[in-house]
Amino acid sequence: MTIYNRPPFRLWLAALLLLPATLSAATVSPALDSYGDSQLAGLGEILRHRVQLAPLNFWVTLIFLGALGHTFITHKFRQWSHAFEQRQPWLAHGLHLLGEVEIVFGVWCLPLVALLLATAGWSETQEYLTQRVSYIEPLFVVVIMTIAATRPVLQLAERALATVASLGGGRPVAWWLAILTLAPALGSFITEPAAMTIAALLLAKQFYGRGPGNAFAHATLGLLFVNISVGGVLTHFAAPPVLMVARPWHWNTPFMLSHFGLAAMGGIVVANAVYWLAFRREFARLAAAPVPAAEAAAPVPCWLLALHIAFLVWSVENAHHALPLIAGFMVFLAVHFATRSYQAALQLRSPLLVGAFLAGLVIHGGLQQWWIAPVLGRLTETPLLLGAAALTAFNDNAAVTYLATLVPGLTAGMKTAVVAGAVAGGGLTVIANAPNPAGQAILSRFFPDGVSPIGLFLGALPATLILIASFLLLR
Repeated sequence: MTIYNRPPFRLWLAALLLLPATLSAATVSPALDSYGDSQLAGLGEILRHRVQLAPLNFWVTLIFLGALGHTFITHKFRQWSHAFEQRQPWLAHGLHLLGEVEIVFGVWCLPLVALLLATAGWSETQEYLTQRVSYIEPLFVVVIMTIAATRPVLQLAERALATVASLGGGRPVAWWLAILTLAPALGSFITEPAAMTIAALLLAKQFYGRGPGNAFAHATLGLLFVNISVGGVLTHFAAPPVLMVARPWHWNTPFMLSHFGLAAMGGIVVANAVYWLAFRREFARLAAAPVPAAEAAAPVPCWLLALHIAFLVWSVENAHHALPLIAGFMVFLAVHFATRSYQAALQLRSPLLVGAFLAGLVIHGGLQQWWIAPVLGRLTETPLLLGAAALTAFNDNAAVTYLATLVPGLTAGMKTAVVAGAVAGGGLTVIANAPNPAGQAILSRFFPDGVSPIGLFLGALPATLILIASFLLLR
């Protein structure tokens, strides 16, 4: 049987042939109240009705699913690139590029934009990309990651965590527990991207450099992603999924502490303990492994530490205001250059790649509300928590909580349930939480064949279930 006669190929060919007939004068992501389907009862009936009224919904979601599937096989592209390194270097480079998870959604923006231009026209497409999509979060992540990865900030964080790790003799398990317990809580104050950057860089130095096994490496990465996602719920101003709902639902820091704080930190402690018990024998092996030699760094003066903390605070305070954020970043770059004798080389590659990933994700994610909103709106509290956790695996958790604000009639219990589920599921995939690509970009060099999406999912699943149970019991 040739490829042309295979059922999947025939299905895609039929879909492409029907595309021009099903799309004409399309509207990009119509407002939810424009569908007029409040009287419809079944979820399937609602979704069919919305596709009939706006066939573009189906096609943009099909492209989104293609991008999502691509993220799960990026490691395969890198493996294929090795096979062509000698024979066809240009093909090897192309396959390796397609194996970079950070560019996946950007690559899939090309067919998406082509589809929007062909069906909705230039003005509608331009209006969506420039007016209705906000790029402030990707921009903020680039800025905060760059500042958080500087030597002064890392030295300060390392000194604080070293004090805690010293209680356990500075052994790998002590560093592992200190980083995975305390660093996530920083996400509630200096933002999750900054906390992820600091935690990942310290794990690279104190844990991954010792050569943990593949299962342990993936489990630690999954635990890191879950803990960072959950650790940001202690305040109302730092974590993206909380920021999306804090203003429309009138939540403040006392509310977050009383409704989420105990469940979040208690779940993190329990999850860390469970993973420690599961891998306690490997910790003994790591304790005997040599630590890679670290480059001696000049002590950073106190005034420079204070200045970098000021840059972090400025960036956090202006996280939703592009002009002062960029202005502060430009001043930071000047200070970094002027104090280069106390600095390491500026790390821009990872922040820029992560920013590109998030920019592509928000472009795609803004077109998925037609099906996410009715799915969330039909669930009661416990199913809503579980459903939000499941949906987060396929979309950024900030997008899930944002779409929840568009669902009318949610009770107070349903609101806390959707946020709890969204943050609990934030470690299942690399796209589930905005800082995850940052952590993966920093730690990917310790995974010879790249981070396996299945390995990451399985590594994060026990921690996710523990946090879900914690929120159900204590929220």
